[in-house]
Amino acid sequence: MSPVLRAGPVSQARYEALRILVRVEEDRAFADIVLEHALEQARLDPREAGLCTELVYGTLRWRRHLDWRLAPHLNRPLDKLDPWVRTVLRLTAYQLFFLDRVPRWAAVDEAVSLAKLKARKPGPPEFVNAVLRSLTRAAGPPPLPAGPVEAAAVRCSFPDWIAARWIARYGQPEAEALMLASNERPPTTMRVNLLRITREALAGRLRDEELASTRPTALAPEGLLIDRGAVGRWAAFAAGWCTIQDEASMLVARLLDPQPGELVADACAAPGTKATHLAELMRNRGRIVAMDPQAARLKLVPKSAARLGITIIEPRVGGAAALAGRWKGKCDRVLVDAPCSNLGVLRRNPEVKWRRTEEDLRRLQDKQRTILEAAASMVKPGGRLVYATCSLEPDENEAVVATLLAGHGPWQVDPPEGFPVAPDAAGYVRLFPHVHGTDGFTAIRLQKRP
Repeated sequence: MSPVLRAGPVSQARYEALRILVRVEEDRAFADIVLEHALEQARLDPREAGLCTELVYGTLRWRRHLDWRLAPHLNRPLDKLDPWVRTVLRLTAYQLFFLDRVPRWAAVDEAVSLAKLKARKPGPPEFVNAVLRSLTRAAGPPPLPAGPVEAAAVRCSFPDWIAARWIARYGQPEAEALMLASNERPPTTMRVNLLRITREALAGRLRDEELASTRPTALAPEGLLIDRGAVGRWAAFAAGWCTIQDEASMLVARLLDPQPGELVADACAAPGTKATHLAELMRNRGRIVAMDPQAARLKLVPKSAARLGITIIEPRVGGAAALAGRWKGKCDRVLVDAPCSNLGVLRRNPEVKWRRTEEDLRRLQDKQRTILEAAASMVKPGGRLVYATCSLEPDENEAVVATLLAGHGPWQVDPPEGFPVAPDAAGYVRLFPHVHGTDGFTAIRLQKRP
């Protein structure tokens, strides 16, 4: 006999997490944007907001693993279920296997209550109850797939095609370490605005005001890791003393190494995180042309610059291919932070791995090559260019840059000396979540021969 169904109270955090997850799946919305908007509307207290965030990202990161756990207890494929019911099951399975503060019976009872919120007939709540009761009684997980790639993909919660690529490139142990690190909660990292305050002084202020405990980043000299806090609400943020940015991203501007007084172009500038970093490294002296075809996102650049006290950035609406002619052969340095698959930032955007396909990598190459070719035309003889992506895939890095280096053109690899992360034999600087504790990034510096 099935236990009596209860219709207990529903946690606001879990209800909001459920709504967000359904929208991410059904509308292909971005989780971070939907989450931010939902938290603003719901006005949850910090603890409930933290739980909602954990449930959203955790369920997305471990979706395939959760589906594998649920499958033996279903009488139909998971993808045939109503989206609300399917998401209730995944959300609850995540709590059962990855969180330990909620008793199992309470998690199941609340799942039934969540199912009732959208049920027009008795079936869904009873179905959710039966599946989850069976899941909690199971002696252990089901067998993994027989193939090593499929087994690793299920265990680490990744699509087969990504697991296969990484295993072929790095070997099984390292590929699994990379996948698991890509499922971890990322740290909150700040870039200190050295135009206004030192890293040590900001860390001391945050400690004295009991806003956060900090520790310096290991690779970027202007970075701070913080243990808690809504950085965007701090007076220090409003005063322009810091910007939220991952440490790997900070190293991209440092690789370009812009100097005060130079003319620098950022070919893919919105929303301005790297452009403002370039300006800080230039001590707000010189000129930065910030290009981007997305006008709405480019409007964020002058807002960030004003907050940080930066006056040398000139926003220009348009892609590099459309605008490059105006600065042909004039720029001392050019940054190309190319649009890419984002497979290096899955810690922050876990829904991406369920949406991308291998064909996307080949499709993006054409766009990346067009941008790189246009950006390269802006560099004057003797100048430098950095090409970077938040992707570890050779299709988006080596295969793109190879077209610029082919033949007897003016370009040569210009590997940095004494850089925090040593370039490999081909001159690429690579950052890995499982090695450096950062997002995954690939970057290379090139020089145009005089």
